[in-house]
Amino acid sequence: MTEQAEKRFLYVVVCAAGIAAGVSKLISAAQARDWEVGVIATPVAMGGFFDSEAVEAQTGRPVRSAWRTPADPRPFPPPDAVVVAPATFNTLNKWAAGIADTLALGTLCEAAGLGIPIAVLPCVADALAAHPAYRDSLERLRGMGVRFGDAFTGEVLPDGGRPDLAWEGALDLL
Repeated sequence: MTEQAEKRFLYVVVCAAGIAAGVSKLISAAQARDWEVGVIATPVAMGGFFDSEAVEAQTGRPVRSAWRTPADPRPFPPPDAVVVAPATFNTLNKWAAGIADTLALGTLCEAAGLGIPIAVLPCVADALAAHPAYRDSLERLRGMGVRFGDAFTGEVLPDGGRPDLAWEGALDLL
């Protein structure tokens, strides 16, 4: 067995939020903890929210965002765990409702159904987080065993900067 095959495999699902540009921090932290990593992005996230070429170089694997055909080989092995970071309002609500209209959502619905450990770092503004559908979605996802880190709202700090997403915290949740 090769060293790569012996490592646990982590799927990182990336959603379209400005903070997604820092996903390489999560990948580096996972690799330092002996995870092999594959990235699945929502279609909107592929529109410039992170550097997909740099992520491909870092993971040694293609970034996936579209379904493969049955004739295409599987680019990733089955996951041992999944991290969703940043997780947006739209993705969390659709996932909780069982909507699997993208590869990212289909992967999340399947992983939950298979009992694969899933950690989520929400990136949702306070105004959206106040929506009753969002609160219901979090309750449903928690009931499915999904683990949540602290929400990232992106609000400006007193010094004018913005906080960083607690990328490594997602790994601690697993």
